[in-house]
Amino acid sequence: MVKTDILIIGAGPTGLFAVFEAGLLKLKCHILDALPQPGGQLSELYPKKPIYDIPGFPEVLAGDLVDNLMEQIKQFEPGFTLGERAETIEKQEDGSFIVTSNKGKKFHASVVAIAGGLGSFEPRKPLIEDIEFYEDKGVKYFIKNPEKFRDKRVVISGGGDSALDWSIFLANVASEVTLIHRRNEFRGALDSVEKVQELKNAGKIKMITPGEVIGLNGAEHLESVDVDIDGAHQNIPTDFFIPLFGLTPKLGPIGHWGLEIEKNAIKVNNALDYQTNIPGIFAIGDVNTYPGKLKLILCGFHEATLMCQAAYQIINPGKKYVMKYTTVSGVDGFDGTRKEAPKAVVKAIV
Repeated sequence: MVKTDILIIGAGPTGLFAVFEAGLLKLKCHILDALPQPGGQLSELYPKKPIYDIPGFPEVLAGDLVDNLMEQIKQFEPGFTLGERAETIEKQEDGSFIVTSNKGKKFHASVVAIAGGLGSFEPRKPLIEDIEFYEDKGVKYFIKNPEKFRDKRVVISGGGDSALDWSIFLANVASEVTLIHRRNEFRGALDSVEKVQELKNAGKIKMITPGEVIGLNGAEHLESVDVDIDGAHQNIPTDFFIPLFGLTPKLGPIGHWGLEIEKNAIKVNNALDYQTNIPGIFAIGDVNTYPGKLKLILCGFHEATLMCQAAYQIINPGKKYVMKYTTVSGVDGFDGTRKEAPKAVVKAIV
């Protein structure tokens, strides 16, 4: 069982920044997320798209913001459990919580902060007969370990950044990469589109556009896919089929935890600390709702900061925390590092 002060459900920007604010208060965090990597929507949906409303950054790529947040919280040594979804929660007699993931892993925390963005993300699955049978038998919706595809034949479907980026990456890993999209045009970063064009010209990627995978074949595991190309059918032998059609946000099992829900969002007390109707459970970021709510990353950062202050009082009842500016107090990491501003030199002028 993982024991921590705050269990943060959701590794998006709000959840990541909460680790930093908790660290300033000497509170240990563990992050649980259904996606295979930190960053939430920023990493999964638009890592190469610029964001213009982060204070201090006139422009920052979504993926770079995630990298910066990961670097910022590294000193506080957060734990990560990725690729698992929060399933159930049990409140203990002492007011703490035990959360269990869909894979049976248990987490014991004094405070639970739900920072799941728009909820847990589930892949948009193509409407192909028997696709569930081939899941984990050749059909993959996420790429956790690219080495799994070393010297294998791979068919990727999709027309966005994920499909383009993984096609580029796997071109140097798999023995054969085929990219299929139902349109001739791709909606992705220009440099990614141009790179795929280069790899196609070099014979490292096979392209089928417009085309659509309509069938899967194989007795015990995937052996080939059937593709519709302008009404004509073609069978392509392959070891893996990776449909990358984006993600669907769902509140998921959290919606059955007894929390007050309004329009698929969790109601919180924004006048104080973003706590839910269950003491000790907070909701921050896009997953919550309150009068005047704005679903902005910078608002999530603010909510995370106030949440951590309230969590400190729950974990340390009766203990007063004296807030100090980091420019004055510095930052002491759990890894033994210390960051502080240079000391002013006191010297007489003669």
